[in-house]
Amino acid sequence: ATARLVRTELTARGVLPIPRGLGDAAWWGAKLGADQGAALLSGHVNWEGQRGPFDELWRMREGDEVSVVDARGGRWVYRVDGLVTLPKETLPEQAAKWFGQDGPHRLVLVTCGGDYVGGTEGYDENRLVTAKLVTRPTG
Repeated sequence: ATARLVRTELTARGVLPIPRGLGDAAWWGAKLGADQGAALLSGHVNWEGQRGPFDELWRMREGDEVSVVDARGGRWVYRVDGLVTLPKETLPEQAAKWFGQDGPHRLVLVTCGGDYVGGTEGYDENRLVTAKLVTRPTG
């Protein structure tokens, strides 16, 4: 399953807006293959009863590969090296650890899950998957 990445910046309140629907995902932070920092990709787990590509984060395992295709058609392959499920309310205090722009470069994929609380809260958990760059486009 695939989603189109939409370059996104934080709001004045420090919130990362996630595009509506399942076809697009937010991309914030480091570029692909950067020297350091997290490239954060975030998308909805489902939308209007349909499962989205980020639903797969709940079934991923360490060692799985994630491919990101850039605007020029180059393929960046990352290998999953960490998976964690966090209560949504704990994520802000851990944001620097997961999404910081210092430290080694990594891909961080984020979606929601757990129990559906409803309203603006949505789900009560976040699924975070981290991955290290394995191969970059040639040429």
